[in-house]
Amino acid sequence: MSSLPTVYLARHGETEWSKSGQHTGRTDLPLTGPGEDSARKLGQRLAGMTFDHLFTSPLSRARRTAELAGFSPLVDPDLLEWNYGDFEGLKSVEIAAKKPGWNLFRDGAPGGETPDEVTARVDRLVTKLKGLNGKVICFAHGHILRVIAARWIAHPVTLAGSMLLDTATLSTLSFNHHNLAEPAIKVWNS
Repeated sequence: MSSLPTVYLARHGETEWSKSGQHTGRTDLPLTGPGEDSARKLGQRLAGMTFDHLFTSPLSRARRTAELAGFSPLVDPDLLEWNYGDFEGLKSVEIAAKKPGWNLFRDGAPGGETPDEVTARVDRLVTKLKGLNGKVICFAHGHILRVIAARWIAHPVTLAGSMLLDTATLSTLSFNHHNLAEPAIKVWNS
């Protein structure tokens, strides 16, 4: 009998742009000093845990967080952050001045990814994760991890807009009643 996966989602440590509130999609920024420290602390929280499957976004901030936490995951491009296109590097207040009422999870990013494109990418990843056994960890980014959680429980991408996620946090996806038909969010933003 195979065991259902338990999926740990680890958000990368602080970068200059996550600290300032700038949308950081595909720009490959390094961790700050405090971001590296928080990645090491994440490793302390995970000490003694073994994972059957380990994945990371290809971007260095996620890969470095995994490394400092003591892991060597495989790169999975489906864990890339949302492509913010024309809004890359902008703060929410700057975007609101250009496009009042804009919501990433509803509207997508001009010149970047649409909610439908992100849904397709994340659904492919979620299907893969649900097909694995044992403990899984994914190192990635704030918005994409929020979408993964929403799609894990079969909700639309717009739900992710209501799920805040701090840097260097852990969240856990699992199943209610050990039933594949009942995916659940066990821990969020811890």
